[in-house]
Amino acid sequence: MYQPYSYRQTYASSVARVDFLSSPLAPQLKGSMQFYQMPYGVEVFVQVEGLPEFMKKKNGKQVGPHGFHIHEKGVCEIGDGKDPFESAGGHWNPDGQPHGNHAGDFPVLFSNQGRARMIFFTDRFDVNDIIGKSVIIHEGPDDFQSQPSGKSGKRIACGIIEKA
Repeated sequence: MYQPYSYRQTYASSVARVDFLSSPLAPQLKGSMQFYQMPYGVEVFVQVEGLPEFMKKKNGKQVGPHGFHIHEKGVCEIGDGKDPFESAGGHWNPDGQPHGNHAGDFPVLFSNQGRARMIFFTDRFDVNDIIGKSVIIHEGPDDFQSQPSGKSGKRIACGIIEKA
């Protein structure tokens, strides 16, 4: 059963948050995430708007649904804008698992008129393990198979995980 924010704050032993920075590839994108350390794992809440709508590109790649993951470095530099946020490094994979089973692999975000909201639970990490890492939202879906990163396309948003 969905519990209000105050419930999570009361029972979570540690809390972290992310505020997303958009890229030139999705300039309207904004949103946030919260991570709540609960007794048996982490409850993750994400809310974004300004996501690009689904479309197939001429090269066969698609935009949406959007893969998103924890990445190794807590750096969100746009760079030249053609390949933003490369400074965040690769997927965070502390236990050396094949892609699709990385601790930082998340379900895809489906755009509903540019908006997505999702709550999910994971026992793959503790909140304190991810402080200082980044979360990247990608242009396309993650195939959860291709090594090492799922062919999810360009990085359209980035946020650094900070203790709340």
